[in-house]
Amino acid sequence: MTLSRFQKLRRLMLALGLAASLAPLLFIRPVWGEANHFTIEMAGAALIAIGILGRLWCTLYIGGRKAREIVDVGPYSMSRNPLYVFSAIAAAGMGAQTGSLLMALAFALLTWLAFSVVIRREEQHLAALFGAPYLAYCARVPRFLPDPRLFRDDNTLTVTPHRLYRTLGDGLFFFAAIPAFETIEHLQQSGVIDAALYVY
Repeated sequence: MTLSRFQKLRRLMLALGLAASLAPLLFIRPVWGEANHFTIEMAGAALIAIGILGRLWCTLYIGGRKAREIVDVGPYSMSRNPLYVFSAIAAAGMGAQTGSLLMALAFALLTWLAFSVVIRREEQHLAALFGAPYLAYCARVPRFLPDPRLFRDDNTLTVTPHRLYRTLGDGLFFFAAIPAFETIEHLQQSGVIDAALYVY
């Protein structure tokens, strides 16, 4: 399987996971008061923004290079999969749009679980492609959670603009959670949907 197919699989798994989680969310309502609910939503919006900016940062370094060389600078010097880390952060922000801390955590965890399958397949492909240098990279850089002590950078970067724009477009999808969950909240408050489960 080529890296482009891995990337398509990654997008498909994320989309299916988010779609599957939407239906139960119609019947979940947070127990927090209005002020706390709003604070959690705002914190979630900040997480979405951090996730999108982080994904753009990763694309500056990896865009178009993943199948040609081992990228081990910038965000990739701290984590082998920082793009997925920032996607999980943005997913937590999506979950927070429900006004629930539990849902924020669940969205992040489900995203990590979905990506962990893709990550292992990607690693097998990259190990076969690059051999010992890639295995050495794996030995010194964590698979997922970043280690800031490992950070190192290059003086110059070659950027592929269309990949950056595509990453931005993909990332803006996370913001769709804001109107989606506001609509669900409105339907619950107006009695169109009955909340069956109250969560923190």
